[in-house]
Amino acid sequence: MHGSLDISTSGLIAQRTRLNVVAANVANQNTILNENGEYEPFRRRVARLGAGDPATGSERGVHVMDIELDESPPLLKYEPGSPFADENGYVGYPNINPVVEQMNAMEAARSYEANIAAIEATKSMTSIALQLLG
Repeated sequence: MHGSLDISTSGLIAQRTRLNVVAANVANQNTILNENGEYEPFRRRVARLGAGDPATGSERGVHVMDIELDESPPLLKYEPGSPFADENGYVGYPNINPVVEQMNAMEAARSYEANIAAIEATKSMTSIALQLLG
């Protein structure tokens, strides 16, 4: 039974990380300056999941393999008065679509809920098994 709890727990952790990545994307959808105040549009992050749980050494479960940067070009907005405009008057903004991010958040939230349900089912089965033994 502990194996199934470990699998569900690894799923909770992975989905929480996905939600954090989505939140960072939405929060930075208009960020065009880096931490040093230099022009560098924020690049969308994408959490990539992998099989297994390196924390426990198990081949079961899931983990975040890495958080990749989206390679898509920035969205160009015509702002000729901006100090960050190129020679044609365009400023690059992060290529973040709030609708896509909302769908990713909903998917991660549903997966998180499914892992909670699996944990509750495991706890219930363990409780019933202990009652039968006692």
